[in-house]
Amino acid sequence: MYENDIQEGTKNDSPGEKFWFALYTKPKSEFKAEEQLKTIGVDHYLPAIIKEKQWSDRKKKITEPVIRGYIFIFADEKERLLALEQYSVVRCVFDRGRAAKIPAWQIENLKKMLNAKSEIFLHDGLMPGKKVMIKNGPFEGIIGVVQEYEDGKKSIAVSIDLLNRSIITHIPKDSNFQIVKGDGNAFSN
Repeated sequence: MYENDIQEGTKNDSPGEKFWFALYTKPKSEFKAEEQLKTIGVDHYLPAIIKEKQWSDRKKKITEPVIRGYIFIFADEKERLLALEQYSVVRCVFDRGRAAKIPAWQIENLKKMLNAKSEIFLHDGLMPGKKVMIKNGPFEGIIGVVQEYEDGKKSIAVSIDLLNRSIITHIPKDSNFQIVKGDGNAFSN
């Protein structure tokens, strides 16, 4: 465990208050980390998708993590430290010397997008543009950046800002949306 994980932690939080954190895992150990967190009772989320892989002699459906090398936990400081003791977990993502908290709405966006079961693409980096909230269809309530293409097709990118990653999927052409102000919680008309 890294010394910073113990020293800095989340000093100003109320005891027992829970937040979303991103943990680095050992390479190709996201599912092992998930099992270990399940065993110790720490609330976690491993975004995963099923992909069909082609070998020379067969096709097989495989479950893969969406963001390789990471797993998310919803934990208080005590649970966060317990999670860091797990063999498959390397460390917590830090920002400015403290365990970095991920806004709950970003995790909810990711969950909603993956539940829609559409084809997704991972983009290293954040997509530029104004944040909007989808108002109808299978992606209703998702907050992200909408891109429109010359042929009329649209996509939405939801981001985990802390990880500098965006997950992109196509949305129906007739999707309605409204611009979001600030942190994703306040909306304009």
